Amino acid sequence: MKIKQTITRKTLLYKTGVEYGDYTINHVQGCSHGCLYPCYAYLMAKRFGRVKNYQEWIKPCLVSNALELLDNEIPRYKDKINSVHLCFSTDPFMYGYDEISAMSLEIIKRLNDNEIRCTALTKGILPIALSKLSKENEYGITLISINEDFRGKIEPFASPYQDRIDSLYKLYKKGCKTWVSIEPYPTPNIIEQDFDKLLSKISFVDKIIFGRMNYNPQVTKYPGFREFFNKLSQRVIGFCEGRGIEYHIKEGTVTKVKAMA
Repeated sequence: MKIKQTITRKTLLYKTGVEYGDYTINHVQGCSHGCLYPCYAYLMAKRFGRVKNYQEWIKPCLVSNALELLDNEIPRYKDKINSVHLCFSTDPFMYGYDEISAMSLEIIKRLNDNEIRCTALTKGILPIALSKLSKENEYGITLISINEDFRGKIEPFASPYQDRIDSLYKLYKKGCKTWVSIEPYPTPNIIEQDFDKLLSKISFVDKIIFGRMNYNPQVTKYPGFREFFNKLSQRVIGFCEGRGIEYHIKEGTVTKVKAMA
């Protein structure tokens, strides 16, 4: 698909407030994947007037001056940056948008050329061309299920789950560092699924991040939702420790449970 509209920005690189992030870059406004968790990035874009509605959000706009801004900002921030993440409020390898993927590849290359490592996360397909860039980079996919019917409902325009896994595995076989974000993970009243089967699909990765689903009223309607996420967090930890996989449990996923009187 072709990008139908572009925008310009005054800045590109910025320090992120995300707990496991450093600097980040968002060279696209909006996201065609149209996730209905609901999507925090969409909620914030609508709140601050960057988009008017969902239909506008799912028509991505490329930042046309992104590479120019990057070339100007790298010398300014280079000594402060540990890593740059693509992306927290959009998707760097948006499914079906070759223009976005091409710019993301060029951004990563330019950062790597300046000895800045990158991390990337997508619900699209990770291009094999990433394997030719720095081996210090880390490439990840979001995977909250392996049920395609569910994917069609909650991530309607994102790539099929198995295609994501396959693209990640190909990079792993090329010696790249790989990771998976199992977030936002739903409660059983949203979908019943085999968590261990999901984990078995990604046993080859270097890192797993796990986090609960937020902003969805169905989550807190599930009896014992706190215990549910506490138990799954422990299963992630046990799975990772048994295989030498790095892990991170997102803040707020593990909570204290009140004892019954």
